[in-house]
Amino acid sequence: MTISRILKGRDGTLISATPDMTVRAVVALLAERRIGALPIMADGTAVGIFSERDVLYCLAREGAGVLDRPVGEVMTSPPITVTPDTSILAALSLMTRRRIRHLPVVDGTRVIGFVSIGDLVKYRIDAIEAEAEALRSYIQTA
Repeated sequence: MTISRILKGRDGTLISATPDMTVRAVVALLAERRIGALPIMADGTAVGIFSERDVLYCLAREGAGVLDRPVGEVMTSPPITVTPDTSILAALSLMTRRRIRHLPVVDGTRVIGFVSIGDLVKYRIDAIEAEAEALRSYIQTA
């Protein structure tokens, strides 16, 4: 299974920010949407990611004054990305190795989606449960 399977079940809306938005505005967007991270976009390309961790790190390092700085100055950049044909297991492995929880999905340079580790784990659990149910059904009818 690939990342494209996860994206097919979505409406295509991509919540993002631009590098010139203030940290305060992006934090408000994260809170309003109840999300943990979002891609920072410039001309349809992901130039970075801003997450809850980035908020904590920059507040601890610089204090509340950072809230009025452009998010482009404090985002994680460059973003680590995957393509739609990346396998779910490969994406999970990448997230584990790099200790990250969110990945922009790109087609060429264009961002077409954004997945979290929660999305991938849920998909894997659903697949494993479906497989287990199929095996139980097979055994019962054999």
